[in-house]
Amino acid sequence: MTSRPWTVYRPGPLTPRDDGLWTIDDDIPGIPGANRRMSVVKRADGTLLFYNAIPVDDATLGQLRALGRPSQLIVPNQYHALDAAAFAHRLGLTAYCPTVAVETLASRLACQPITALPLDGLKLFRVDGFSTHEAVVLTGKTLLVADLVTNSPHAGGFYGLLMKLVGFTGPEPKLPKPVRKRVGKDLPAVAKLMNELAALEGWSRLIPSHGAVIETGGPAALRAVASTL
Repeated sequence: MTSRPWTVYRPGPLTPRDDGLWTIDDDIPGIPGANRRMSVVKRADGTLLFYNAIPVDDATLGQLRALGRPSQLIVPNQYHALDAAAFAHRLGLTAYCPTVAVETLASRLACQPITALPLDGLKLFRVDGFSTHEAVVLTGKTLLVADLVTNSPHAGGFYGLLMKLVGFTGPEPKLPKPVRKRVGKDLPAVAKLMNELAALEGWSRLIPSHGAVIETGGPAALRAVASTL
């Protein structure tokens, strides 16, 4: 996926999810009916970390800057880098991505390996069963994932039917078949990680980058998806 200049598409409002945690949703450009999500985490030092990048209007930029100084961007995998370069430049962010993506993204974005990210209370996990080595983040009571889980119900219309037929949507959270085919290299390892994450104490909210937020029952949702792999 190539980068593009700062382009505000159709972002929704800045939505509080927990103390020091917000999200912004948007449509995926060129894929009607599909959504994407950026999560914003306020760190212990008062700065902001972004998981995914979604350009927003000036008013929302003002809201973000009022929350804290924008500092870091996690690009969870190379397929989530469409707006990463423009976003990092506009907000003056240091970008981090999985080590396997550093060279892949180098022509578009100066990206530090995710292992260099100061954790300071965050917990970071790597999806070794994906060729992308997707970065998953646990912050407080919330697990942030990119393509590890989606939660998009079936929708109407032509594109809704298309998304259903290719396996992106469904009545329950899932790891869609197109994702399995594109980046899945060791699905048993993915299932193992899901069960290990589900067993961690103290969290309940699962925020996927695509589909609806799972406000409670995140661990159970992960176990259910793992059982399908």
